[in-house]
Amino acid sequence: PEPESYMQALHFILTALFTLLVVAFLLRVLLPLVRADFRNPFGEAVLKVTNPLVLPLRRFMPPGKRLDPSSVVALLIVQFAGTALLQGVAGGRLGLESILLGGLRGLLQTVLQFYFFAVLLYALLSWFAGAAYNPAAQILSKLVEPLLAPIRRVVPPLGGLDLSAVFLLIALQALQILLRVFVPVAKPTYI
Repeated sequence: PEPESYMQALHFILTALFTLLVVAFLLRVLLPLVRADFRNPFGEAVLKVTNPLVLPLRRFMPPGKRLDPSSVVALLIVQFAGTALLQGVAGGRLGLESILLGGLRGLLQTVLQFYFFAVLLYALLSWFAGAAYNPAAQILSKLVEPLLAPIRRVVPPLGGLDLSAVFLLIALQALQILLRVFVPVAKPTYI
């Protein structure tokens, strides 16, 4: 195999790991906003992963009522550090502008993908009796319902079928396409 294949595999692994880390920090920001309870295994896992960076930042930024500035700053630190590392592995430019723009684009892409999969999973879980009592499903409900409620006001259930999730999935996918069109990513050129 060519050395470029190894670099592509490394880039994929690092991208997957940083995406999972960014999602953990994203949840640290989102869960208090939707008043989700951290006292369940899922919430405790998010706290355990994010506390090493968030708690030291709290010395300088006290938490707000619902929005925690230290969690937002930690999310941005992780996103920009991941972007810089991935650009470095890919042999790209490591200028401040490319890291900031790439980081913001990557964060927006992660948020859209996160909500796409969250809505999809939420819709699938609604088909199973008893799934609503699962702690992860309860957090999912808190995250997704604020986005579904406005759609339900415009598109009422049709014959007992709630299609709000379908319309939200379409909108999220369209936003991802627009993001790719208007803010393209440079293809990695491995050294």
